[in-house]
This record gives sequence, C-alpha cells and structure tokens, in this order.
Amino acid sequence: MKIMFIGDIVGMPGREVFKRVVPGMKARGEADFVIANAENAAAGSGITEKIAEELFGCGCDVITLGDHVWDKREVYPFLAKNSRVVRPANYVKEAPGQGVCVVEAPGGVKVGVVMLVGRTFMKYMADCPFRTLDALLPSLAEQTSLIVVDMHAETTSEKVSMGWYADGRVSALLGTHTHIQTADEVVLPKGTAYITDAGMTGPYDSVIGQKKELIIERYLTGMPVKFEVAEGAATLCGVLVEVDARTGKASSIVRVRRN
Repeated sequence: MKIMFIGDIVGMPGREVFKRVVPGMKARGEADFVIANAENAAAGSGITEKIAEELFGCGCDVITLGDHVWDKREVYPFLAKNSRVVRPANYVKEAPGQGVCVVEAPGGVKVGVVMLVGRTFMKYMADCPFRTLDALLPSLAEQTSLIVVDMHAETTSEKVSMGWYADGRVSALLGTHTHIQTADEVVLPKGTAYITDAGMTGPYDSVIGQKKELIIERYLTGMPVKFEVAEGAATLCGVLVEVDARTGKASSIVRVRRN
C-alpha cells in the first residue's frame, strides 16, 4: 500500500498546490491513501472547518494538526465531531477532538493515524509523547497493523529518538513542524519508515512560508511583527511510504517534491 504523507500546508498557496497535485497522484495510482499536516492551512496559522472539508474534497484522507491547533477557535466543535482531523494525542484529554483515528482505505485496509507533539521548545504543555504512544498502541494494534505517526516537534534529537523508540511498532514515524524537508529518509531495521521532517507545502520564496521581508525585519529590530503568508508559486513536499498492509512493515520511503 502506498501512503502519501504531506508536510505542513501553509496558507492559500499550500492549499492550491495540494489541489493541483494530489488528485492526479491518486488518479494515477501513485498514492492509495493521503495524510496531510494542515495546522498552518488557514492564513498560515490554524485550520477551519471549511478548509478541512476543502482538503478532504481534493483527496486527503486524514488531516493532522500540531501546536497551532487552537489558533482558530471556531474549529473546536468541528474537531469534536470529525475523527479524521487529528490533534495532538498528548494534549490534555479534556481538549476538543482526539489524537488518533482509524480510517478504512480503498480495498478495506484500515490505517491508524497518531498525532504527537514534542516537548522541547514547544509553546504548549504536553504529556510525554513516548509514554503517550505506549498507551495508544495496544488498542490500535488490535484494529490494524498499519499505523502512521506524525511527530510534530522542534528538535531533530527528539524526533530521531522517537523514530528509534517506535521502530517495529509502527509503519511510519514522520516528522513535521520545522517546514524544511530533511534528507534522512530511511526504513529502520525493524520496519518503520522514518524522516525527521517531511517539509513544507507552500511558497518557498519565503522564510518557512511567511513573507521574508517581515521575518528579516523582526531579526534586525527585535520588534514584534505580524506574520503574513508569502505569495507566489508553491511547492508540495512530503514522502511516499510503501507498506505491507498485512504486516504493517514499510519497504520504502521516498521524498516527494512537486511544483
């Protein structure tokens, strides 16, 4: 089974390139199942119900979020009712939404998706992602052997550590959050596909999706600046992971970059 995982979608440019690329990939059989991190899809910060439905309508099967999950308050009721939009599982249980879902893919294969945030240099308090994964896996494993984890974290060390910790227990452990695609994709010894960061789906004539002039001004002056999503052509970044649907073991992971 071919699972396409798409790195952080940023603003309208990211959504537009998603709509132009993903339907064709699914129609040509390049991807059977699509997971997209869309925590920056609404003007660069958060997501709305309308945008989520727009992505679902263009071929997305599951949306993962991250530390910007609470930026648009109007989405809270939607998180509570739509299980295919997954917020961090290691946030407090009382928060809207859920951090794990199981979705049936074409052919009847069930795909489990887990969303975790790191704790190093992140803005919200979160429970330990390692212990949270331990707690979630037994019930997930009863439903499916194919499990994909979005590890949304700031530091490479925390994501690499989680990759080794999860090796052999999940099909893929894929990093997001830094918006820069790394070149360390690998299938770990026990069959887990890993990459430190899947990259950004958005305008690359920017500073991680924002207007570069504003970010440079902030660094030069030290003064607060309102960020704005950059304009212009966007690039879709992510990875394509091939998984044995029976065993849940990954056989390959390939970086994807489409203009």
